[in-house]
Amino acid sequence: MKEQESLKYKKQERIYKNILLFMEEKTDDYKDNIALGIKTSKGWNEFTFEQIGKLSRKIANYFINELKILKGERLAVLSESRPEFGAAVFASVLSGMITVPLDIKLTKYELISILSDCNPSVLVVSKAFIETAKELKKEIASIKYIISLDDVIDCDEAVSINSFENNTEGKWRHRSAKSTALIIYTSGTTGAPKGVEISFENMLTQLNDMAILYRKFFGRHNVASILSILPMNHLFELTVGFSVILSWGLSVYYTKSLKPKDILGIMQEKNINFMIVVPAFLKLLKSGIESEIKNSNILVKTVFHTMMFAAKFIPFYSIRKLMFSKIHKKFGGNFYGCISGGAPLDVHVGEFFERMGIRVFQGYGLTETSPVVCVNYDKKGDIASVGRPLASVQAKIDSQTGELLLKGPSVMKGYYKRPELTSEVITKDGWLHTGDIANIDKDGHIHITGRIKNMIVLSGGKKVFPEEVESVLAQSEKFSEVCVFGTSRTTGAKEGTEDIVAVIVPSSELLEQYPDDKILSQIIRQEAKIYSLHLAPYKRPVNIVVQRTPLPKTTTRKIKRKEVKDSLSLV
Repeated sequence: MKEQESLKYKKQERIYKNILLFMEEKTDDYKDNIALGIKTSKGWNEFTFEQIGKLSRKIANYFINELKILKGERLAVLSESRPEFGAAVFASVLSGMITVPLDIKLTKYELISILSDCNPSVLVVSKAFIETAKELKKEIASIKYIISLDDVIDCDEAVSINSFENNTEGKWRHRSAKSTALIIYTSGTTGAPKGVEISFENMLTQLNDMAILYRKFFGRHNVASILSILPMNHLFELTVGFSVILSWGLSVYYTKSLKPKDILGIMQEKNINFMIVVPAFLKLLKSGIESEIKNSNILVKTVFHTMMFAAKFIPFYSIRKLMFSKIHKKFGGNFYGCISGGAPLDVHVGEFFERMGIRVFQGYGLTETSPVVCVNYDKKGDIASVGRPLASVQAKIDSQTGELLLKGPSVMKGYYKRPELTSEVITKDGWLHTGDIANIDKDGHIHITGRIKNMIVLSGGKKVFPEEVESVLAQSEKFSEVCVFGTSRTTGAKEGTEDIVAVIVPSSELLEQYPDDKILSQIIRQEAKIYSLHLAPYKRPVNIVVQRTPLPKTTTRKIKRKEVKDSLSLV
């Protein structure tokens, strides 16, 4: 048994310097394991490591031999997360192309802006985006081929991967570690889009750094499958939720629905052990559990709250799990935990799941760092910490500004065709300006406290970070969403300084209970004042705006602060 376990760890912790060798060996190591799966109207569509490898090679062969694709050409992907998306990415690597994953929620005009910048020759799409692809091909001269991940009906302009010849043998194209593997666009709106160039060295550094952490995350726990809920155009999902998880030999399952009922159904059916999530998902899950408890009888409520209090003093996750076995059963019975990233994790949300025996590892990263910088796997009592930097990452704090600076082989090549912008964020000696305010404790753990760009400067010169105010107000059960920012004064003696504004969306229960806006606003403002007492007087919002509609968000559920601010007439 120990020999088998040792062999397993050796496979997962192996260090690689060549991406093609990495892909080949991982396919051989786990060839009979399920690699990727998705639930369709016809049931589960699953691929073993060997099958996804064959599909990837079949697509790559078509690109090289039929389309005569040259090394370095761009391949853009516009599709929902699914197994074939992963095969297209692998095929891009094998055929020597550069992958450009696209956000399916972008408008046609935003997509044109991005595609005009990277000029792909191949556009890979799912059935849902065939028509969009045809329109984009008319607008973007570089697009020569539309490849569909599904069968194509009555469309001469697209070819289905299902029609490709089953040729899985080929001479794959090696590239240097410094070559670009991915271009990830962080903005597709008006103005020049910003594409982050990720090299093969960046990717392999991430995979090697995360390989070292496998035991740190799971120990002797038998983790076999994860549920993927994040879009694959985001580097966090593409690197951690896809590449890293597969490198560990685990199975990745996708869901077409983000409804809690559907997600819990898949967790039970596929015995899901782990997830890669954003904080907004955990908050939604917490609200669902609390709502169910709230609607239960007095005995259930009393027992739940008593156990939540007692769990604070019980250090063993196995005992906590037994205490909340009914909730764990809804998660499938063998759910171990999750990595949370993409935005700051509310400490109270993290503690809620930890007390129930579910591990929550908070991570931190940037697209510009490929993306993971650190994950808190070893400081259980400090959920606010994002952990120590990964093995290859150096971190320091700028003594004058408090900004977190990073250096190492996972730092991006630069912004695609934007050398002037690259030089603004990466110093000559290789330090990346993150734009995040942070501190590093004596154990080397990083705490992110705010964003430089979001910083509010008050009339007395004091500086306030909206994230800190949001984290306090978000503790109220009466608030569904909170967004804090500063508004500049344009007149008077304090012209140029800022006031703190909080935009609050009430809970769904309050929205139903109080159709009268005036009464609802009074309740929310009073609640905000109560919670603001936990903040220093100068950090308290002076203007509270109550909004009934959800706030605009990115695909990873981050609130678009600038859009919220711009939408208010008071700015």
